[in-house]
Amino acid sequence: MAQLAETPYPPLSGNDEVLFHPIERTTRGFYITVAILLFFTVMMVVAYITQLREGLGVTGLTIPVYWGIYITNFVFFIGISHAGTLISAILRICHAEWRRSITRAAEVITVMVLLFGAGSVITDLGRPDRALNVILHANFRSPLLWDVCSITVYMTGSVIYLYLPLIPDIAMLRDRGKKWQWLYRLLAFGWSGTERQHRLLEKGIAVMAILVIPIAISVHTVVSWVFAMTVQPMWHSTIFGPYFVVGAIFSGIAALLIALAIIRKVYHLEEYLKEIHFRNLGQLLLVMSLLWFYFTFAEHLTTFYGNEPEEMHILMLKLYGPYSLLFWAMVIFCFIIPVGILGIPKWRNVTGTITASAFIVVGMWLERFIIVVPSLANPRLMPSQGIYLPSWVEIFISLGFFSTFILFYVLFTKFFPIVSIWEVKEGREKSLQEVHERVRTYIPHPLKEG
Repeated sequence: MAQLAETPYPPLSGNDEVLFHPIERTTRGFYITVAILLFFTVMMVVAYITQLREGLGVTGLTIPVYWGIYITNFVFFIGISHAGTLISAILRICHAEWRRSITRAAEVITVMVLLFGAGSVITDLGRPDRALNVILHANFRSPLLWDVCSITVYMTGSVIYLYLPLIPDIAMLRDRGKKWQWLYRLLAFGWSGTERQHRLLEKGIAVMAILVIPIAISVHTVVSWVFAMTVQPMWHSTIFGPYFVVGAIFSGIAALLIALAIIRKVYHLEEYLKEIHFRNLGQLLLVMSLLWFYFTFAEHLTTFYGNEPEEMHILMLKLYGPYSLLFWAMVIFCFIIPVGILGIPKWRNVTGTITASAFIVVGMWLERFIIVVPSLANPRLMPSQGIYLPSWVEIFISLGFFSTFILFYVLFTKFFPIVSIWEVKEGREKSLQEVHERVRTYIPHPLKEG
């Protein structure tokens, strides 16, 4: 142990200047990417203006299918947001040293994607001004009001949790004296890197890390209650709360892995986003895949044994009917393929984890869709089935939401370091000694003879 403590922490190869390159250097590829993403954003605006002018009649929404891919996107986006908050906060609390390079990329996902989760609900309303009715005519018995309150608190906490660790890096950008000095000077809040400032910052981050975990869990639990507090077939279920939370963490990890792979490749950050990050997150993804399958199996097995006619009708539509292709694709994408890839250690590398993550993201969107649509299309009190086919307006608005989210993420990397520079440097200087001291607290000391 003494020999370990005397060994200097091996510095990362390469120069930390590479972390400033995305901010201070702009390539042609950046402009091409932004142009492509802006095209879909413009198409989204055109589609939404069409919907505002002509009403929800231009969508595929009908009675009784009054929720479609807009609400599917809402549940999906809120789920993806769990990537940053839970993963970053839990790893900080557990003092996982390998977290230092990935926490900011995760935290940015949370803040960005929450905007589009809330936007999906407003889009589904048809008239955006009706969103104010939830506040102006608040009904505290309504899960919709609970949802608004929980997401607002979650958004506020996530912004603070993202901003606090940004302050030292913003001060570095301010002191470099290059681009956007007025912005960095404003956001740095006079940070000078004193011992007192670092101590207060660490306390603030620690407090927020503890607070955001229960807030994040409550958010997707409340989202599930929007469904479970109704009597729609296959919605009125006590398992929906933990089921939605597990699915949110599952899809969030997959989205984070895809984001890390793209950042690693585009910005040449192989020395900061290493193979070990993908292996560790891949192991976590494997566990979440098994948990997701457990909850999915338990939910459908309980429905089958209950043998309630309306519930059985929806279940059969998923297993053998018009929704069976989507249902079994979901099972293959979320369980069979990820477990087949991640269950083999040598495949749990960058390529393997990204392949599994891509299937999971698609599969989890399908899961949200087959939760929302089949139950609405077959309500208890209507003799005939509803039919839902999304229109071009819904498709372009959805594509626009995804592209604008990616656009905001790309623009963030042009203003702020996507890897926390001060945390990486702190890890080089202090983490080995801290780990050594932690190990000494629980490793038994040899007994003295005599």
